[in-house]
Amino acid sequence: MQKDLSNYRKSYEKSALTEDAIKENPLEQFQKWFYEVEATDGLDEPNAMTISTIGLDGFPKNRVVLMKKYTHEGFIFYTNYLSEKGKALEKNPSVCLSFFWPNLERQIIIKGKTEKIAENLSDGYFESRPLGSQLGAIVSDQSEVIESREVLQAKLMALEKELEGKEIERPAHWGGYLVRPISLEFWQGRPNRLHDRIRYTLQKDYNWKIERLQP
Repeated sequence: MQKDLSNYRKSYEKSALTEDAIKENPLEQFQKWFYEVEATDGLDEPNAMTISTIGLDGFPKNRVVLMKKYTHEGFIFYTNYLSEKGKALEKNPSVCLSFFWPNLERQIIIKGKTEKIAENLSDGYFESRPLGSQLGAIVSDQSEVIESREVLQAKLMALEKELEGKEIERPAHWGGYLVRPISLEFWQGRPNRLHDRIRYTLQKDYNWKIERLQP
């Protein structure tokens, strides 16, 4: 089985990324781009990001998660601490995040270090989640093998009955991570594959070094 995709072609012509128009701080540049992608049509979840970790088996693994907050410190997402992802982060907190916004012909690649956020912050977010999402976080032993979908549904029904009318607390194995960036690369598609690539790198004095990369 094969299919030749060499004739797939697209000319990127929607925007440009120049040094005289960017912010000095990459988190402010991220915010600018995020506001712009939110204001356009054609993308359901602009907060969807790919996170890459190094697994316990030594292989990198990518998956898409949802960023739930960004601040001057970095990017926050939530997951099961005992999942494959959580175990990988426990051993090696270095990650790579990437955002791809095809409607604006843009992507951002972020290297950083993860750390668990404060428990009260995880509590607050968990309380804001819909009931079904709260129960799902409790009932699922994320990344573990299960016999069938029916077994999972039965576990959920049993949990719903057990917790009916009770206040649901965040399980200790579920919470948030903050990714503190050390490098952010902003990519803007340009004609003839001569794309704009601007990289910010955190220096020892906590200032950001800005460089243009060849496409």
